[in-house]
Amino acid sequence: MKWDKLTKKQKTYVMVTGVFTAVLLWAFISAAVITHNLNRDNLQTDKDAQEALIHGIILTETKNEKKYWEIYGENGRYDSKNHVASLHNLVGNIYDGDEITMSFESARGAYDSKKKQITLYEETFIVLKDGVTLSANELVWSGSENPIIARNNVRVTRGGDFLATADAIEISPDYSKIKISGNSNSNIYKGRAQPGSGK
Repeated sequence: MKWDKLTKKQKTYVMVTGVFTAVLLWAFISAAVITHNLNRDNLQTDKDAQEALIHGIILTETKNEKKYWEIYGENGRYDSKNHVASLHNLVGNIYDGDEITMSFESARGAYDSKKKQITLYEETFIVLKDGVTLSANELVWSGSENPIIARNNVRVTRGGDFLATADAIEISPDYSKIKISGNSNSNIYKGRAQPGSGK
């Protein structure tokens, strides 16, 4: 399909996807060595526990020989006692087969290998496969069978059609339903620009 025949909404989705793909490609290429510059220090409180300081790390999980999720972190640390990797300046993808269903970036995040849970904090932004975007102070993903939970200063948009702000939202595992809770405000714009867009 030619670019000039795409609708404004379709062009927006293509551009958002392109930007995320470029950022992720850069991140994964620049992390050529998965755990470059790895330093381990024994924790004073537990002889068996160790903490690894990491610069440039990729965490990934596969299911049925296909990539399930991947995260690139600029730096962070791994706590072997609690089985938690804490990362800074991270980007990542969630997959369903060969399809990327969610892409995200965040200033700070963690992966708990016991709970199989990814938690994102601070300046968190995600894009879902249908073009829905979301920003929040905290987002929790605990597997494709469970809902995504976002809390604190949540803002959800879908192209120029939908805008919602809330204290918290829950997105169904298949991304088809959004449950808004707490102080919230939602607007649907059919065939007209959102307020403040200048159009």
